Parts: sequence; structure tokens; C-alpha cells
Amino acid sequence: MIQRDRDLSQPLDTLHDNEQLKARSRHLRGTIAEGLEDTLTGAVPGEDPLLMKFHGIYQQDDRDQRAARRRRHLEPIYQFMVRLRIPGGLLTKQQWWGLDDLSRRYAERGIRITTRQTVQLHGVRKPALRALMRGLRDIGLDTIAACGDDSRGVVCGANPFLSRAHRRVAELARATSDRLIPKTRAYPEIWYQEAGARVEHEEPVYGELYLPRKFKVGYALPPVNDIDVYGQDLGLIAVVDRGELLGFNVCVGGGMGQLDNRDDSYPRLAEEIGFIDADDAPRFSETVMSIQRDFGDRKDRHRARFKYTLDRLGLPWFLDELATRWGHPLAPARPQRFDHNGDRLGWHQGDDDLWHATLYIESGRIDDALRARISGLLEQYGGRLRLTTNQNLQLTHVEDHERESLQWRLDDLGLSWRLTPDLQAAHTLSCVALPTCGLAMAEAERYTPRLLDLFQRLKSQYGLAAVPISLRLTGCPNGCARPYLGEIALTGRAPGLYNLYLGGSFNGDRLALLYAGNVDEARFLDLLAPLLERFAHDRHDDEHFGDFLLRRELLADCPVSLTSSS
Repeated sequence: MIQRDRDLSQPLDTLHDNEQLKARSRHLRGTIAEGLEDTLTGAVPGEDPLLMKFHGIYQQDDRDQRAARRRRHLEPIYQFMVRLRIPGGLLTKQQWWGLDDLSRRYAERGIRITTRQTVQLHGVRKPALRALMRGLRDIGLDTIAACGDDSRGVVCGANPFLSRAHRRVAELARATSDRLIPKTRAYPEIWYQEAGARVEHEEPVYGELYLPRKFKVGYALPPVNDIDVYGQDLGLIAVVDRGELLGFNVCVGGGMGQLDNRDDSYPRLAEEIGFIDADDAPRFSETVMSIQRDFGDRKDRHRARFKYTLDRLGLPWFLDELATRWGHPLAPARPQRFDHNGDRLGWHQGDDDLWHATLYIESGRIDDALRARISGLLEQYGGRLRLTTNQNLQLTHVEDHERESLQWRLDDLGLSWRLTPDLQAAHTLSCVALPTCGLAMAEAERYTPRLLDLFQRLKSQYGLAAVPISLRLTGCPNGCARPYLGEIALTGRAPGLYNLYLGGSFNGDRLALLYAGNVDEARFLDLLAPLLERFAHDRHDDEHFGDFLLRRELLADCPVSLTSSS
């Protein structure tokens, strides 16, 4: 018998405070509606900021102004980050135009493409929240479950219009998202002020307590691992034969977040456990999520992710439980391989003869000027857009006769360089961090241009300018830019200080190692210089930096190994 002293089988009053909050929230209603009407503060009161995460909204404040406001006895400049649910990152150009308009009216920091293949709007003030949410509804978008203890937005790799198999995977990703989102009526009641009949079982899958923590599902299409499938709670790797999608290899238990001050907190790679038929993927995803719902840790939130459930109860136990709920054991996984985890930038043509162009977007940040150019560009063709998990933007469904004129328009608008950006920039990711993220301990997005410049100069010094190295930068150890899968990564510790990780793989199937702690800019360059010098002289043909470091055992003296799950 397994120990069940930490899951939802235990008395509610013994569980974490967040579990008790969810139980009394009336399926995520709380007093959010009342708090929105309070004009005396820019915040929502009490426990409601936690509940609003389930609605895709984070309460934040401008940390650059926090100390000055405190000295003047003023409340912080409260504002909200609103994250959309966009399964597979697919948008019509009409939806983009709608987002352009809504961001100009209600958000103070433009549009940001995230590593979950969606959009965040930063700097939204409380009086504008309902108007924004209704505006999103009117263009066919929503924010439900973009945050909170639920199934986050489902990501889908590569261009879904590249082939018949890609299109089918994109359809399954959307079906999975629709199946796994909460069904509570709280969302339309609060944001659209729609009265609706209460049902007896408002959350037939989630129940009153929802999940112990977030649960991420991702679909990957080899040989491109752009979604970093081994970092997902549930990863589904497409198996394609002669252009037809047969099914998916399943991997479970990935996760990036960790706490630097706890030895029992760590990133983890997902493990491959078998194969399922393609049509079964949405229902299978719900089955796996339901096991985490029932057995995940609800006393210690720092140990509540699915990866810890698997390590606490054991993979053999999970496979038995899965076979019981699924009705039979899984078939063996089938051969597949990945060769990189970046985006293929520039022009590419699908098997339907339609073209797509992937544009590089620095840290996913689309400011007012770029937003206007993209909106103008979309007037030139009849296609759609797609956001990528590497924070870039694809123009899809470009007819052959439209390509030349669209390229001319890209040239006219000064956007054509984004088809073939600097190679290192194209392999660099960063999270938002300061000034808005409440968890950030160091800069990320705002520091990335300087870091890139310094790193590119160092690479050029050793003749490595044309060699891509995956570089990830986050303002804290939570891992929003998937740092622990990078060949080089920095995770924030304090202003100007980072932990340095090295040795992840270029195709995203190996975790990096903690190489040095509390590294400043000068120390970062000093540590990398001799390693890059050796790489330049001793690498094999086409060998990647992370593979070289492991082959030459240059990471053997790392103080902490994070490649295992224990």
C-alpha cells in the first residue's frame, strides 16, 4: 500500500492553506466581483489575487517604483498581467488586430509572446480588467486556466500547417486544451457578468480543490523539439509514418521549477513510458492529470508538481495506476529522434504548397512600433499567425502568389532581418522578470540585449560566431524560460547575481548542471572563456557545446548535479 498522508484523501483542515481557499472559493468565485468594484485601491483584496490566477490574471506592481512609493506612504502601483489561452498559438489576423487594439487601450507594455506559446498583456489597471476580458471574448479568445492549479495552455510544436500530420496534431492539442480547462461558471459570471444556472457538479473533473499545482501538456513533432517536450508534465511525441500520424510516444514527469534553498527541489526530465493511438490523446491526457489530481502533494506546495508525485510514489506504481484507469498497459514506445529545440526561422513551404515565414522577436516583446508594423503587414495577405514556444511569430497560410509581395512589404517595414537574425540571438530565451514579476530576484528580459552582446563578442574571440549555443536567462529559479534545458543558463539570485548552469543538450533531452553560484557579469565571462577556447580547438565536426562539455568531462567538478531526479 502506498502512503496517502499528503493528498486529497486527508482531512481538509490538514492540507495547505491554498487547498482550503480553493474549497471555500465556490469554484473560484471568492469575492473577486466585489473587489473589482472597490475604487479606493488599485488592488483586489485578501485572498482573491490567488483565485484570479485561475482566471489567467496575476496581480503585480511596478517594482521600480515600489521603494519610492513606500517612502511617500503611497500604495504600490498595482497593475495586472493578463495571460491568454491560445492552444497551439494559433491566431487569425482578425484576432491579432483585436489584440493590437486591446493592448493599446488597456496594457502599458505592449504584447509579449511567452514560452507557453501565448500572449501576456502587462500593466493592465483594475478598472480596465472587465473591458479587456470582454474584448478578448469578442475576438474569440479567453484567459481561463492560463495560470493557477489546473491544466495550463496546451502547447504544440512546429508549424501545424507544414503537413497533414502537423495539422492533426494541432487539432488534438486544441481538443486537449478544451477538455482539460475548468468548467466553472465563475469565469463568465465575473468577467462578462452573465447570469447562468448553477449545476450540481460544476467541476466534474477538477472537483472543489482543482489540482495540487499547475499541469503542463505539450505536443512535439520530431525532429524539432521546439516545445522542450521533456520539460512537460505530460509530453506527447508524434510518431509519423509516410506522412500519416499514427500516435504518440508518451513521456511523464518533466518540470523546470525549483527552489535554490531546498535540496528536495529540482528540475526533472520527463520519462518515456509507452505509445498511444492518436485519437486517444485528449482522453489520455485527462487520465494522467486525474492521477496527479488524486495523489499529488497538497500539504507542501513546493513538492506538489507531478514530477514529485512520481518520485515520491515511484514510476512502477504510476504505471500500474495508469493501466487500471486506462484499461490496459501502454504499448511500447516507438523509435524517434530530435535534432534541435529552436525554431526554423525564415521561409518554409508545406505539403499543401502554402508558405510560412517565422520572424524572430527579441524575448517575445512586441512594443508599440513593432506591433503597428505587424498589423500593417497582415493587410498584405490572407493568412493567419502562430506564436511559437521560442517567443517568435509565424506568418502562415501564405499563397505562392502572395509570397513575393509579402517579402517586399517585410523589406519596406524593416522586418526582413527578422527572417535571418543573428544566430545566437535566435537561440536565446529570457523571461519577463523585473520590473513586474513578483518572484524575480534579478533582471532577465531587460538584461538580455547586453548579455547577448557580451556573449557574442566572447564567441567571436574564439571563432565561434557561427556556432549556435542555446542560452537561457531567468530572473529566478522557477524556470519560465526553461533554463535547465539550455546549454548555458543563468537563473537569478539577487540583483546582478545568477547561478550558472552548463551542459544541457542542444535538442533538449538533457538537464544542465549547476556550475557556479552567485555569478556576476565579469565572473560569467571569466568562467566561460576557457571553456569556449577549448571548445573551439577540440570540438568534433558538428558537435554542440553541451555535448562537448560532457564528452571532455569539463563539468566533472560541478558542485551540484541536477541531471538526476533525486
